[in-house]
Amino acid sequence: MIDFVGKKSWFFLASGIIIVVGIISLAVFGLRPGVDFVGGTSMTLQFISPSSPVEQSQLRQEIADLGYGKASIRNAEGDFIVHLKGIVSAEEGKKLAQELGEKLGCEVKMTNPYSASPAVGAETARSAGIAVVIAAVAMLLYIAWAFRRMPKPFRWGICAIIALIHDVFIIVGIFSILGWLAGVEVDAMFITGLLAVVGYSINNTVVIFDRIRENVSRHINPDFSVTVNSSIVETLGRSLNTALTTLFVILALFLFGGASIHYFVLVLFLGVIIGTYSSLCISSQLLVVWEKGEWDTLLPFAKKPA
Repeated sequence: MIDFVGKKSWFFLASGIIIVVGIISLAVFGLRPGVDFVGGTSMTLQFISPSSPVEQSQLRQEIADLGYGKASIRNAEGDFIVHLKGIVSAEEGKKLAQELGEKLGCEVKMTNPYSASPAVGAETARSAGIAVVIAAVAMLLYIAWAFRRMPKPFRWGICAIIALIHDVFIIVGIFSILGWLAGVEVDAMFITGLLAVVGYSINNTVVIFDRIRENVSRHINPDFSVTVNSSIVETLGRSLNTALTTLFVILALFLFGGASIHYFVLVLFLGVIIGTYSSLCISSQLLVVWEKGEWDTLLPFAKKPA
C-alpha cells in the first residue's frame, strides 16, 4: 500500500516551494494581460505562398512601418496572432492585411478579428474574481452540509477549499513565469479554464472525502490517518483513470483545436494534473493534520516534540 499520508510533509513542502516561486514571479513580473484585459484588437494573419518564410521580427517591423507600433505578435504554427493597441475596425484590418501582402509579396488572409476596450477587460477581471469567491463559498457550504454527520464538518470543507486555492495559486504562478519567459498571455479564456479547473479539482476531492466518510463509518481502523490513506488508495485508480482520459481529450484539443485556444488548453492541462495531485496529496492530508493536531508535520524537517 502506498503511504500517501506518511509522506504528507514532503507534499506540503513541494507545494509550498512552487507556490512561493509563483508568488515571487507575480510580485516581480505579474501576469502578461491579453487583449481582453488591456484592450485593443486581436487578429490572426495567414501568409499564403510567401516568397520566403515570414519572420516574427520582420512582421513586427512591417506593422510598425504601417503605423501600428508596439504590436504584440505570436507565432501560431505558421500563422501569426497579432494584438494591436486601440480598436481597429474590420475595414482597417483588411487594409492592413492588404498592405502587408504588398510589402511581403504574398497574399495575407485575416481571420478571427476581435476587439475589446480596457473597461470591458477590467469588468471581466472583477467578475471573474467575484465568481471564484462565490464558487468557493458555495463549495464550502455544500461540503459542510454533505459531511454534516462527520465530527466538525466545516473542517472538511475548509480543507477542500485550501486545496482549491492551492491549485489556483500554482496555475497563476506558472502563467506568470511563462509570461516572462515565453510571452504567454492571460485572457478571458484563461479565466474560463481556471473556473473549469476549480470544478474538476473540487469534484475529485469530494470523491476521496466521500470514501473517507464511508470508511470512518465502517470503523476500518481506529487510526484516522490509516483510514484516510486506505481511502486514497481505494480511489487512486478512479482518480488516475479520470485524469488520463481527460488529458487525452485535452491533448486532442491542443493538436486540432487551433492556436487561438492553446492557452485555454494549457490551463486545462495544468489544472487536471495539479487538481489530481492536490486531491490525492494535499486536501486529505490537511484533514489528517487538522483532525489529529499534527501541525508539526507540515514540514519534513520540523522539530518533533519529545
